[in-house]
Amino acid sequence: MILRISCPAALTSLALAMAASYAHAEPTAGTVLVTATRSPQALADVISDSITISAEQIAESGAGSIVDLLQRQRGIEIARTGGSGTNATVFIRGANSNQNLVLVDGVRIGSSTTGAANWSAIPLTAIDHIEIVYGPLSSLYGADAIGGVIQIFTKKGKGAPAFTAFAGYGTDNTREGDVSLSGATGGEHSISYAISAGKEKSDGFSSTRPGNFSYNADKDGYDRENAAGQFSLRLAEGHEIGTLLLRSKLKSQYDSGSSSYDTRSAAKLENAAIYSKNQILPIWQSLVQYSQTKDDGANYSGPLASNYSQINTKQTTFTWQNDVQIGADVLQLLYDHRKEEVVTNGFKLDKPQRTTNSLAASYNARRGDNLFNASVRRDKSLYGSKNTGSLGYGYNFTQALRATASYGTSFRAPTYNELYYPSYGNPANKPELGKNAEIGLRYDSGATALNASYYRNRLTDLLVNTTPCPFSGAKSGCAYNVNHALLEGLTMGASQQLGRVNLAATIDLQDPKDETSNKRLQRRAKKHGNLMADYSAGALKAGVELELSGDRYEDAANSNRLGGYGLVNLYATYHFNRDWSALVRWNNIGDKQYDLARNYATPMSKLFAGIRYGYK
Repeated sequence: MILRISCPAALTSLALAMAASYAHAEPTAGTVLVTATRSPQALADVISDSITISAEQIAESGAGSIVDLLQRQRGIEIARTGGSGTNATVFIRGANSNQNLVLVDGVRIGSSTTGAANWSAIPLTAIDHIEIVYGPLSSLYGADAIGGVIQIFTKKGKGAPAFTAFAGYGTDNTREGDVSLSGATGGEHSISYAISAGKEKSDGFSSTRPGNFSYNADKDGYDRENAAGQFSLRLAEGHEIGTLLLRSKLKSQYDSGSSSYDTRSAAKLENAAIYSKNQILPIWQSLVQYSQTKDDGANYSGPLASNYSQINTKQTTFTWQNDVQIGADVLQLLYDHRKEEVVTNGFKLDKPQRTTNSLAASYNARRGDNLFNASVRRDKSLYGSKNTGSLGYGYNFTQALRATASYGTSFRAPTYNELYYPSYGNPANKPELGKNAEIGLRYDSGATALNASYYRNRLTDLLVNTTPCPFSGAKSGCAYNVNHALLEGLTMGASQQLGRVNLAATIDLQDPKDETSNKRLQRRAKKHGNLMADYSAGALKAGVELELSGDRYEDAANSNRLGGYGLVNLYATYHFNRDWSALVRWNNIGDKQYDLARNYATPMSKLFAGIRYGYK
């Protein structure tokens, strides 16, 4: 099938400019990428389409949340029902939130009832850098890695003690502050440490607009606080033990009609892990990790006890990963055991817990200018056994130019809601399945670079709300494996350094379609992109961003259209000296009203300023 997508003049000009004049330089946090193969790999050997958002970029972005930061990346769209504290959906290459996997320091996070991560509860202040790998990775990570994997890395200690502190203030009485301390001791038995804490509070704005059934003109604010830590001890050469900790709490108001009651939700994310890395033999490195993630949510919709609901989910995982060096190649053997538990006050689950046992193997090789990887995995749970695999190949025409091709299968496990929620779930529901093929081209000469990837991801057995319910006749509908979808598109990125000026651009031309109805998938545009330019002169760095999106549809029938939009943002960072710096960010300078979800408000013109202190 040939991808046919029309686009407005602005986006067409952007694509032509990228092809003719400058190319894309993916931001990197170092010389290696972890997520693409589950172990550190030189960027020159990575076949998967991927990007990294560095610590410096996060610090200079002035972004109010991780969702705001992700929205500026290629291949990613968002939908949100209000401000930074409200529910958000992150689409990767057209795939829904529950079709994408989110990791924090290698630990899977997300709700077992919805299947998606609670993006609003993830603290941006605790993050060191982010890796995004596009395309299916179920053969490495198991269920839900259909559209891609986003891995968040918290701050890690190294070198001399370093301390940072930040305080900022902005529109809507938004206050933010965070502190961090990190470092490592020397000697044979060295200890590394990194601890951070942050708090953000805002009066917010009304999360709904007139026309929404729950509209209330009052402000809907949020309060988010977090703490994180990493500690490790070097026992001997090649042997290390450590622990990872993250805790975040979010209180968020939302609208529920004209009632004077303070309707609100509370979310808590807890992530903890202990691990042991051991160089058992010169060619054999072992990683054993035990982790536990809690995703708790409460909702207060009224003054009565019956208006209170609580759903807590917990995932406990044991992982044993073995990387064996075979000459220049790496063979990886993996065992995973994951247990999910759900506790709720609203209804009784027939099966409040389930376990998944997994075995996987992968092989990564390089022969001259040829790159190769292959992986297979088998996951077994109460929904049955699922086998996934992938093959990837890359060829370096020159040191700067590389072509890649890959094919991979994936699946999404039914959530607890889709299996057991009263009058909605069906225990007989099967996993969704995906088959993805893609080709890519990368060029990187230092100051100039280009990245372009074409993908075609066919999904079957999609779980959708079918009305009336085919097995019970309920008019309210139920979750049922009925639909097919095709996620097809071309994603491109480009950048060019011209002296003190850096230019960058991204564009996504896609066709995320429900093949059963021949309609576009909800809240996804056929085209979206970004234009960015920044200028550096001594202590000053200033930039401008343009966010562009085509129209989307609010409903599956494609009858409720959400218009396209373009937003202009400005930002600047100034370093007074080695230790002190300030940043200013002005988002949506045109004060444009736009829609990410029908009759839900989005931020208008917002100004934020902050000052940072840090020493090493």
